[in-house]
Amino acid sequence: MKNIFWALVACALSGTTHAQELARGVVYIDANANGLRDKKEVGLAGVSVSNGVDVVQTDAKGNYQLPVQDDNIIFVVKPSGYKLALDQENHPKFYHIHKPKGSPALKFAGVTATGKLPKSVDFALQPVEEPAKFSAFVFGDPQAYNEAEMDYFKRAVVDEAKTRKGPAFGISLGDLVGNDLSLHPGYKQTISQMELPWYNVIGNHDLNFDVKSDSLSDESFERLFGPANYAFNVGNAHFIILDDVLYPHPTTGEGYQGGFRKEQLDFVENNLRFVPKEKLVVLAFHIPLNPDNEGWFRNEDRQRLFDLLKDYPNTLSLSAHTHFQQQNYYNASHGWKGKQPHHEYNVGTTSGDWYSGQLNAQGVPVSAMRDGTPKGYAILHIDNDKYAFDYKVVGQDDDYAIDLYGPAVVSAKYVRRYPLYANFFIGAKDNVLRYRVDKGNWKTMERVADQDPAYTASVLAFDGADSFVDGRRPSDAVPSTHLWKIKLPKLAIGKHSITVEAKDMFGRVHTANKEIEVVE
Repeated sequence: MKNIFWALVACALSGTTHAQELARGVVYIDANANGLRDKKEVGLAGVSVSNGVDVVQTDAKGNYQLPVQDDNIIFVVKPSGYKLALDQENHPKFYHIHKPKGSPALKFAGVTATGKLPKSVDFALQPVEEPAKFSAFVFGDPQAYNEAEMDYFKRAVVDEAKTRKGPAFGISLGDLVGNDLSLHPGYKQTISQMELPWYNVIGNHDLNFDVKSDSLSDESFERLFGPANYAFNVGNAHFIILDDVLYPHPTTGEGYQGGFRKEQLDFVENNLRFVPKEKLVVLAFHIPLNPDNEGWFRNEDRQRLFDLLKDYPNTLSLSAHTHFQQQNYYNASHGWKGKQPHHEYNVGTTSGDWYSGQLNAQGVPVSAMRDGTPKGYAILHIDNDKYAFDYKVVGQDDDYAIDLYGPAVVSAKYVRRYPLYANFFIGAKDNVLRYRVDKGNWKTMERVADQDPAYTASVLAFDGADSFVDGRRPSDAVPSTHLWKIKLPKLAIGKHSITVEAKDMFGRVHTANKEIEVVE
């Protein structure tokens, strides 16, 4: 009981015991998997439980108690080596919503009144073999605005990804739908077809916009998905899921801003007290932390988050939102205090460029992203405290990592006027790409901050059309952070093969080939 006592003392000192009640309960081993605590089923010690701000650990018999007010979600932080029960849509059962009066009246329904707090709020866990080496799906922005786009998401992404063996669970990084929150149940049913435990982040298009306080902007999300801020453990990795969308904008009152409320960061701080420093800490949120976009993310919130993580040598952040793919690194100039830069993988989206572009053979929009990254999803690989990832382009082979754009046939007289571009989808700014012609020597490609020409061509197919083109016009291109270029060298008449080689940040080598014919 010592941990509980001191946690409650801390609550009193921090001013969070305005609550009129204490939630009590047991975290127990559900030996027969019936979801009920039977007499012989024992409690589990040392498991974190939270009310969204305070975090306590269970005592030797699995007991805990936490203060609650009229708007709390009590949840267990799944420990390594255990699994949670899943509902019929493969959503983990790890929380209890306590809103005695329910949500306020909103355009999209929130939580109905939950009534009196149960005498005991218990959480069931089952032992499971959970190796330190595992993988997980990471989906950016499904963001369907209507039923037709939800069907695109299912047919293009879910139907393919669900056939892949290996990943133990999945995470969607927000913008599950596009403003119409009545689509949330359809999204939940669609993602359940992955047949894996699935964790969801809230995005700026998942909010209740008819509220005046950010703390109420997630009421509809909570009804279906539970807390917007929570944590869980898998192997030697500790995952922290956060809502980083402040709505309404705390300064202007219009729109939104990236950032956190104080109580959210209090939760991170309280939660990390029970997370060993040797853990890999993986954060997942929607809006990138990127400080290069002035005003995009509230500086003081990012700084406090960085301060809380400074003693953890192994960290990773996952974000989405931008609808392009990039690798962001934070160092001392950004306020990061760790010995190594903090890596944020801004993941490409499953909706691509908002389901735009011409229709493919499936009748689904191609929807490449504005930086030339094809739509797809990431697969995160974790081995103890280390990580790596792959980006899987939907509809393509697993080894499709580089797109080459250049001519197939050129004139011998003008061959040196032609460029060849290489878009290395998971590329980072310090990667080196090499090329060689036929069996010649390897030479270095030039990294360029240009628009991807293949993507630009897809836009021009609409802009320069002299007949009807089915589909939604793609958005205008943006400079890609993972694009390399060469000017073709002098080549003899005949057929040539150009090979491009890229070594990623994990030391793995990726290749692509381009066949070019030189004619008179």
